[in-house]
Amino acid sequence: MISLPLVYTVLALVAYVTAFWYLLSHLISKNNTNQWFFGVVLGLGLVLHGAVLYNDMLTPAGINYDVFNLVSFTSGLMLLLSALFSTYRPVAAMNLLGIPVAATGLILGFAFSKDKQLIEYSSIYLDIHIILSLSAYAVLLMATIQAVILWFQNRELKNKQKRRIWVSLLPSFQAMETLLFDMLIAGFALLTVALGFGFFTIENFFGQHLAHKTAFSIVSWFIYGSLLIGHYKFGWRGQKAIRFTIMGFFLLALGFIGSKFVLEMILGR
Repeated sequence: MISLPLVYTVLALVAYVTAFWYLLSHLISKNNTNQWFFGVVLGLGLVLHGAVLYNDMLTPAGINYDVFNLVSFTSGLMLLLSALFSTYRPVAAMNLLGIPVAATGLILGFAFSKDKQLIEYSSIYLDIHIILSLSAYAVLLMATIQAVILWFQNRELKNKQKRRIWVSLLPSFQAMETLLFDMLIAGFALLTVALGFGFFTIENFFGQHLAHKTAFSIVSWFIYGSLLIGHYKFGWRGQKAIRFTIMGFFLLALGFIGSKFVLEMILGR
């Protein structure tokens, strides 16, 4: 018997593929896209993606924080944010990266997520902390990808290459850099609120293997905060902004993703 989550997954993938090829074909031909059509199709895929997550993550015993569910959630949120950013910045091409990422996350979450990956003594405030943390990771991961793309663009501009792939396909360096700081502001705000909730809701940092995560998150928070202050007060941008962004996310990922993978996939905890 075909399950409803499987139906939702297949329909979401159909919507994602349709939106991807529609956007790609119009960008290649340099024709204007029908924003309503693209938005409806992509929105349908995101709603169905959310329905699959709702079925997998929300259980009678609490939220299932299986690592593959988190990958699916994060990838879907990244696509949602990419779509929202492209409504007021000329960066619709970024959705060509966000759609395959979301589709891959959806498949991994549906195919490999396990039951009963629950946190003991969970509360609504702890759940809010975790969801805010995941949202911050998603936005800051997008900022890191944006920083890497900016590095390629900057390299092509400085070396005066004849074939400028990144410069030709994407918006101007200035527009991409402005979007980077939009992402950094949003991610920094989410991370700040998430850390605040964490300090007031988590009682046993060492018993729950959270001490190192918290330490890496705080160091990362200082790096992002310093970058934003440096940008708006001293005009930091370009290579300095790229290095700070990548360094901040590396520490954030090292604290959260690395430890969760070791605990779940290697140690089986």
